[in-house]
Amino acid sequence: MGLHGVKAVFFDLDNTLIDTAAAGRRAIEEVIGALQSKHRYGEGEARAVCDKVQAKLLKECHDPAKMCITDLRISHWEEAIQETIGGEANRDLAAECYYLWKTTRLQHLTLAEDTRAMLTELRKSLRLLLLTNGDQQTQREKIEACACQPYFDAIVVGGEQKEEKPAPSIFHYCCDLLGVQPAECVMVGDSLDTDIQGGLNAGLKATVWINKTMTAPVDTTPVPHYIISSVLDLPAVLQKMEHNINAKLETDHMASSNEPH
Repeated sequence: MGLHGVKAVFFDLDNTLIDTAAAGRRAIEEVIGALQSKHRYGEGEARAVCDKVQAKLLKECHDPAKMCITDLRISHWEEAIQETIGGEANRDLAAECYYLWKTTRLQHLTLAEDTRAMLTELRKSLRLLLLTNGDQQTQREKIEACACQPYFDAIVVGGEQKEEKPAPSIFHYCCDLLGVQPAECVMVGDSLDTDIQGGLNAGLKATVWINKTMTAPVDTTPVPHYIISSVLDLPAVLQKMEHNINAKLETDHMASSNEPH
């Protein structure tokens, strides 16, 4: 690999290399337990608070110039508690819930042993780059928590750039960092909207979509070049690409040798 065509692979972080969704579920259960045991909330109330917070996180619009992510997320908890329980705003309880959620989530973010082994192997013949969207502080804390830095030649966080995925500019910035062309790179990620669309926008050689459930997407656009159910299936895809490139070179070579000179 790395001989013809593919020289670099860009990886998304959340729910691609690490199971952020599962870590988030563990964190929510921890907060529900604390609200019940420590603050005498009923289970229904505790779950309602957490459901509201998750809805706010999904719709979150964050401008770091106006407010730090910590203040914004404590506000999510504060609003959710007030919307559920009523009464006075309780910033202290909101902060307690936020920090418990955050620390529990970070504790459960791990780069699995087999994923580490795969990255180590790939890096022998390819350049690897981590490309993640999101707030600078939040994403850097996750990167630190799962200790993935040693496996990459470069790490790019969307919140530190002018534009995030799917803008072509961030992909071209990544190419410049590694000294490669877009047509020599593969993007691997779980989001059709940011990872796959972004890779297509930037003119990368291929996009690989991680679809854990392997269910067909509701919307058929964008169309990834390859679909896998786990990041661990990536080496097989890269081998297939290499085989296809070699086969094409072989065919081209045969065709040119058969031409009259």
